[in-house]
Amino acid sequence: MNTSLLKEDTAENLYQPLAARLRPRSLQEFTGQEHLLSPGKSIFEAIQNKLPHSMILWGPPGVGKTTLAKLLAAACDCHFESMSAVLDGVKEIRATIERARYHQSTGSRQTILFVDEVHRFNKAQQDAFLPHIENGTVLFIGATTENPSFELNNALLSRTRVYLLKSLTESDLENVIDNALQDKVRGLGKLNLQLSDDQKLILAQAGDGDARRSLNYLEVLSDMAELVDGVRVISDQHIEQVLEEGYRRFDKRGDSFYEQISALHKAVRGSSPDGALYWLARMLDGGCDPLYIARRLVRMASEDIGVADPRALQLCLNCWDTYMRLGSPEGELALAQAVVYLASAPKSNAVYEAFNLAQKAVVDNGSLEVPLHLRNATTSLGKQLGYGKEYRYAHNEEEGFAAGESYFPQSLQHAQFYFPKNSGLEKRIKEKLDYFRQLNAKSDNKRYDGAD
Repeated sequence: MNTSLLKEDTAENLYQPLAARLRPRSLQEFTGQEHLLSPGKSIFEAIQNKLPHSMILWGPPGVGKTTLAKLLAAACDCHFESMSAVLDGVKEIRATIERARYHQSTGSRQTILFVDEVHRFNKAQQDAFLPHIENGTVLFIGATTENPSFELNNALLSRTRVYLLKSLTESDLENVIDNALQDKVRGLGKLNLQLSDDQKLILAQAGDGDARRSLNYLEVLSDMAELVDGVRVISDQHIEQVLEEGYRRFDKRGDSFYEQISALHKAVRGSSPDGALYWLARMLDGGCDPLYIARRLVRMASEDIGVADPRALQLCLNCWDTYMRLGSPEGELALAQAVVYLASAPKSNAVYEAFNLAQKAVVDNGSLEVPLHLRNATTSLGKQLGYGKEYRYAHNEEEGFAAGESYFPQSLQHAQFYFPKNSGLEKRIKEKLDYFRQLNAKSDNKRYDGAD
């Protein structure tokens, strides 16, 4: 940015990024989060009544977690201490607590301790805050981009309230951009910078719910603006250049990663090829490893389609192999082909459920011995012990099926794990297995006495 045009700014503000300079100073300047900051909502009422409480602010980057904590402290006339779990450790925690104790002992002001990226602290570090929250030394506000249920200790969660902050809408971000262009003290108002409505919308969309991101783009573009008749103009080419390397939000280790792969899986399971293609494109656009997607597609083929269409599994394996051979971007079309096929194929989770039931039976029943008739008599001793005796070779039976035979230990003779669905090929499999069960029921040659 051309800082020479902002001489009236303080030295402190002059070298701050635009997003930091425009940090809201009051609730009236705060954008978004109406579900928390409207009359009657918890945080709004805490500010209005000057009754702050310990809380966890959970949400994606650039939605105002830090700002909200500072506004709460200012509105409630609290001493504000800030830490970063990325930069600070036990030494800094102790020093911060000592300062809070000083304020508590003098009776001057209550201390709000804000911990950014709190999920980065380990269990011991998180536990270090507990006694100081309990005895009132600090009011604790933690900020995290990760799901607190997975990343924070239960003890810490039980002492705080969790609030979910939402991504900003395109309209929210357009308002943020307008404010930056108009503010002559902290923003870019002195530059006489002009953007069309379409350009503002593009920057808002590129922000992907993150105000800081949109403002960072705008600040870079302000340096590229060309002076035309006393007005600084940003061209579409400049915007295209700046946004070229920008990705939509996709944290390879965070919630967004698992939320999007979950959405892809559910779209496939729900037989929505269009929805599945959208989430595939989102993940690829965000930089997800295509081979990870290929592995997950193989899993979907077994879990949600199974033998309703056995071709699905082979197609996914072929898709995986194709991507290995072609790489990106040519191989990504094979992923799209597999996604569309899986979403369009008949669905059955019968194999998935059957395997779970079989595993449970193993756990519940322990190490049951293999029945003698199912053992292979490979030695003379085995033959003497009755291994393989009375085993009925199915190929020699009528219809290739040994009616009345059992392939379980006796205590599990009536077990059934696999329940085929009336879908695709599995419908025919169901008819065949039902017929075999009828033959078993009618057979006079049941393996175990008293078997029904």
